[in-house]
Amino acid sequence: MRIAVTGSIATDHLMTFPGRFAEQLLADRLDRVSLSFLADHLEVRRGGVAANIAFGLGMLGLRPLLVGAVGGDFEPYRVWLKDHGVDTDSVRVSDTRHTARFVCTTDQEQNQIATFYAGAMAEAREIDLREVVARTGRPDLVLVSPDDPEAMLRHTRGCRELGIPFASDPSQQLARLSREEVRELVDGAQRLFTNEYESALLCERSGLTEEQVLRRVGSWVTTCGEAGVRIRGVDREPLTVPAVEVAEVVDPTGVGDAFRAGFLAGTAWGVSERYAARLGCAVAATVLDHTGTQEYRLEREPLLARLRAAYGPATPTELSAHLGALE
Repeated sequence: MRIAVTGSIATDHLMTFPGRFAEQLLADRLDRVSLSFLADHLEVRRGGVAANIAFGLGMLGLRPLLVGAVGGDFEPYRVWLKDHGVDTDSVRVSDTRHTARFVCTTDQEQNQIATFYAGAMAEAREIDLREVVARTGRPDLVLVSPDDPEAMLRHTRGCRELGIPFASDPSQQLARLSREEVRELVDGAQRLFTNEYESALLCERSGLTEEQVLRRVGSWVTTCGEAGVRIRGVDREPLTVPAVEVAEVVDPTGVGDAFRAGFLAGTAWGVSERYAARLGCAVAATVLDHTGTQEYRLEREPLLARLRAAYGPATPTELSAHLGALE
């Protein structure tokens, strides 16, 4: 099964300031702010929702197709993704813009000052899925994840016109989308992905009840943090899968993307939603053990042991045959 992942590709530049922002702010001068903070630590991380999901799928032995827009500075990132099993040949490279970038400085009290530069992501709307399909062949599923809103809508329409099943993951872009746009992204999706907060926001933005949303999609997959995952559909009992416990969370960034990668890999292999969700939770737990969204490794025996400890012996037995690509 071939999965195409459309969405954002970005880098994160994360800095730490050893003092307190508040000490530099003057209450009577907030109309004219000119501040400079000397950071003592910098981390540059690979990111972007689509790239994170594609990376996870590649780690699990699939060869996902990444579709998005980047700048001319993307080449080292491209090599990294290709080395980890991701097909990047359908990534559009801008002639004028840099790859999307998130720049954030955090002080000693965990206050943050951040800027997001969309950059080349704005050109994702120029990507035509027909051209991608003509070049690479027809994918079995297209995941439409957060991206330039016009690109998300264009890819969704393209899937409908081409008759390609699609999954919708609007997440961070829900706040920017109109009522009709949210409905268009949801209608006919084989699967809809949200977290708990986004579930409520999606209903508010779309003007639909949860029941009405469920009647527009094949299934609705909601991640609930430490409470695990809930999967719902029309005329079926909800399926709840508990999360895999982690002794100490190192970094929660990218955990939802990791779950999606594991879940989609499981469904691509043809296992049940229950086992696919369990795999997604195990991959997510692995990410929680690391700093950064693509710094983890998936090794066969540790992953099976994690599944066994969380869900009993049946789950690793069901999934082990599909994890042959892992060392």
